[in-house]
Amino acid sequence: MKIAIFQFSLFGINTYVVYDPETLKCAVIDPGMINREEEMAMDRFIEKNNLTVTDIINTHLHIDHAVGNSYLQKKYGVPVRAHILDQPLGERIIQQAEMFGVDEKVKNVDISSFLNAGDIIKIGNGELKVLHVPGHSQGSVALYDEKDGFVVVGDALFQGSIGRTDLPGGNYNQLINSINSELMALPASTVVYSGHGPATTIGDEKRMNPFLR
Repeated sequence: MKIAIFQFSLFGINTYVVYDPETLKCAVIDPGMINREEEMAMDRFIEKNNLTVTDIINTHLHIDHAVGNSYLQKKYGVPVRAHILDQPLGERIIQQAEMFGVDEKVKNVDISSFLNAGDIIKIGNGELKVLHVPGHSQGSVALYDEKDGFVVVGDALFQGSIGRTDLPGGNYNQLINSINSELMALPASTVVYSGHGPATTIGDEKRMNPFLR
C-alpha cells in the first residue's frame, strides 16, 4: 500500500491516507482537519486520486487526532474505528476542546467498530494489523503494514522521543513496555509514521532514542 501524509494546524497533527493503488480503496488515519481549507485539501487528494474511503481509523482519541472525524463520516458515510478503552476520550472531545482552548466547533466521537489487538483491517488488497500500545492513552493502537514495511503509531513513539503520559489515561511505565514489546519487536527497517513530526525507523529508535535505553 501507499501512504500520503498531511500536516494540519491543530498541534501539527500528522494525518495519513493509506491506500491500495490497485483497488483505490483507502483509509484515513487520525483526521486532524480543523477548518474548511484543511477539509478541502483532504477532499482534493481523495478526488484527484479517484480513491474510495472505506474507513476512518483513530490511533487514539485525543482531540487533534479525531477533530476531523465528523466531517469525513458525514461526507463519506464510513465507519469510525478505534479501541474501546479510548471511548471515554471520544465522548469528551468537546471537553477536550475547552481544555486546550480550541474555539472551532467540534463533535464528540461515536465509535462504529471497536479495534482489538491482532485485528486485521483490509484496505482493498492491503492489510493493517492492529497493535495495542497503551500508555499515551489506554486505547492507543498502532497500525502495521507488514508487506510494505511501515507502522503508523499515533503518539506512542516519535523520532528520538515518546508520547506524553501526563494526560488522562497516560502511564509512563506502561508506554515504555508497549513500545518495547510491540514496536521494537518489528523489523529494524520498518518505517515509523508518528502522530507529529518526521518519520523514523524502528532500527534508528532502537539505537538512538534516549527513552528506550
